[in-house]
Amino acid sequence: MSDTLLSVNNLVKYFPVKGGLLLRTTGYIKAVDDVSFGISSNETFGVVGESGCGKTTLARSILRLIEPSGGEVLFDGENVLDLEGDELKGFRREAQIVFQNPFSALHPRKMIKDIVGDPLKVNSSLSDEEIMGEVLQSLLDVGLTEEHMYRYPHEFSGGQRQRVVVARALIMRPKLVLLDEPTAALDVSVQAKILNLLKRLQKEYSLTYMLISHDFSIIDYLCDRIGVMYLGKLIEVAPKEELLKSPQHPYTKALISAIPVPDVKRKSEPIILEGEVPSPLNPPSGCRFRTRCPEASESCAVETPPMMEISPGHYVACGHCK
Repeated sequence: MSDTLLSVNNLVKYFPVKGGLLLRTTGYIKAVDDVSFGISSNETFGVVGESGCGKTTLARSILRLIEPSGGEVLFDGENVLDLEGDELKGFRREAQIVFQNPFSALHPRKMIKDIVGDPLKVNSSLSDEEIMGEVLQSLLDVGLTEEHMYRYPHEFSGGQRQRVVVARALIMRPKLVLLDEPTAALDVSVQAKILNLLKRLQKEYSLTYMLISHDFSIIDYLCDRIGVMYLGKLIEVAPKEELLKSPQHPYTKALISAIPVPDVKRKSEPIILEGEVPSPLNPPSGCRFRTRCPEASESCAVETPPMMEISPGHYVACGHCK
């Protein structure tokens, strides 16, 4: 697509496992394994899956907070993995992340004015007075006030801390914001306020979001398209409405069947997956989901199914899905 802001191609991140007296590499944890997708400008792309499937590693690899093992990350047509020095700093001004835990994302000994303003001190030539003006505007944008500038993180509630994290991410006016479980550490009532805040800020500043979550209700509320991850691989990608109404991959069907339905008259039986999630250190051959899949056959162990487009914009990696 011509308006694609971020294009991830065959991204790989393996973590070496060392053992023995000489601490030699004995294997690799395949946290992200050959993942490809694109995100258009002003779109919200959701990545959903069970804990440990590689969602957070994927986000950190895209921003090079951890170095990928291979693949390509194109941002505005430029390969992020080739950037160094000032060029890499320039990319990070354009792409920010909101971390999952606001309690650990803020420096406990710094005032909010410094936490939010530090990115401008490092990346701009603005005066101290101008920086304070930008800090105030960012705090006002997320529903805080001037008096909050002179407080420390421990003086805030969880929801207020997450607003500070959002303000810090947006003060550089980035094009892309990666949201890593942005409401997971918050109460349900506070979650709704943060989600509404993110939606409003996206419209105001023409932001592009990549949202990571295990909660389909949050994905449904914010996202335009959804990618489903399992054991380091994307196994299904589709527009939100189509994925929720007509999931094709057996794993996606199981995840969606477990969503609570707020209607006592409508009965829905969740699909119970048997067995444990395999280790990314030694994933199954062929389709990684085959050891838990109710539709698996012998052929599923032979070849890794490629992503196939089964309808416009709907891709699935399953040998049984047509």
